[in-house]
Amino acid sequence: MPPRIVIIGGGPAALIAADVLAPACSVDLYEQGKRVGRKFLVAGEGGLNITNAAQGDALVAHYTPAARMGPLLGLFGPAELRAWLAGLGIPTFVGSSGRVFPARGIKPAQVLQAMEQRLVQRGVRIHPHHTFTGFGEGAMPMIEGPAGPVPVEADAVLFALGGASWPVTGSTGAWVEAFRSIGVEVHALSASNCGVEVDVPESLRVHVGKPLKNIAARCGAIAVRGEATLTAHGLEGNAIYPVVPAVREALAAGHEAVLTIDLKPDVPQAELERRLAGAAWKERMAALKLDRLQVALLKAFTPLHRFVDGAHLAQDVKHLQVPVRGLRPIAEAISTAGGIAWQAIGTDLSLVQHPQLFVAGEMIDWDAPTGGFLLQGCFTTGYAAAHGMLQRLGA
Repeated sequence: MPPRIVIIGGGPAALIAADVLAPACSVDLYEQGKRVGRKFLVAGEGGLNITNAAQGDALVAHYTPAARMGPLLGLFGPAELRAWLAGLGIPTFVGSSGRVFPARGIKPAQVLQAMEQRLVQRGVRIHPHHTFTGFGEGAMPMIEGPAGPVPVEADAVLFALGGASWPVTGSTGAWVEAFRSIGVEVHALSASNCGVEVDVPESLRVHVGKPLKNIAARCGAIAVRGEATLTAHGLEGNAIYPVVPAVREALAAGHEAVLTIDLKPDVPQAELERRLAGAAWKERMAALKLDRLQVALLKAFTPLHRFVDGAHLAQDVKHLQVPVRGLRPIAEAISTAGGIAWQAIGTDLSLVQHPQLFVAGEMIDWDAPTGGFLLQGCFTTGYAAAHGMLQRLGA
């Protein structure tokens, strides 16, 4: 008889793990919703950025902790994911900034359908409306289905329950206390890839919803280029999300968190000063080609006497200091940091204290920015956990 595997969860990590395991194992996958991949579909609503074309050190640099994620990405990285998708009939292409998408015309629902069809063809049994409720004797998981408790009889169990972002999709983080109850160290879940809270003065509120295009943002040692959007609470966007870890670290240490924003990253400060030379006071902003939101932002976060004086305007355009007072709630975040501590996990992604239990995806304490890196991390850990299970079982 082939080894019996139970997978609890229905996101990318669970789906690829089931595909890897199915040829050698008997696989049952339990999903709490009415179908698998709900969060996957939400992530693809604005265009399914499924991975990134970065390679080697450039790829690993986007992940924390790099020391643990690096070897896993070396086992199954973007090239391997694209090849796997191609095997499902989903060709991909590299877009701007190295982001990878399904070929034009292929919708997220079609990608998910291709994954589901592969699992069905390989004999994976998918059980919707089944919820993990905790652990019983011997740290065996308990599952509740429409007809009541479901006995779990398996040689190994893979958990891929997600973090706590987008709870409407089922990722609530409710599993945390259950794992702590069996002695597994779990770091508190916190918002990542989320907006930052800034004291937005009344003068800026007329610009809420408007974009800051082509800017650079920095906090601590992390710097990134992209776009941001002014919200009623502060700033969000792909120029903000990657610096959230530095903001979180500063706030956790009780330090002041400050975003340094470069409104003209393609123009050297010396060139800005040249443009200002001889310009009348009322012509300064036009000379710098600043739009209304940029001007309002400068005025809001520059001391009045300094803004009126204008002697340091070029410097302020390149180094605008925006104090951050917090992060947006975890329910609004794209992803979460925290989760099962790496010291509680073996190199094969089994739990050290319970080697018959494996974990993958956002449950583990790793972090990465948007841009395809988040989904890649989920697929990578799911693939690695499946191979760890096969090796452990000798399958």
